[in-house]
Amino acid sequence: MSNMLQHGPYTARVEYSAEDRVFFGKIDDITDLVSFEGTTVEELERAFTEAVADYQELCVATGKVPEKPFKGSFNVRMHPDLHRRAALASRARNMSLNQLVVEAVHQFV
Repeated sequence: MSNMLQHGPYTARVEYSAEDRVFFGKIDDITDLVSFEGTTVEELERAFTEAVADYQELCVATGKVPEKPFKGSFNVRMHPDLHRRAALASRARNMSLNQLVVEAVHQFV
């Protein structure tokens, strides 16, 4: 079971508010706060896709370069795609990126 959504390079973690009876999330790993919500899975997925599109359109309209969720640096320099995959893997294992890197290096050496 996963509580993550992905659209292009953007990911989001989804939570549920029992009080409001709504699913909600925000785009991960960008400085701007871009959130979305829905009462069904289909509505939530559509809202996430629309939130990404709205963010990109707003960036174009204001002349801001859209942030990429992963820039490839966190004390260790690596290719941005490898950084992204490592971050997703660490989230799936409920550990920090640092813990994942330490374990990977430990296994390698």
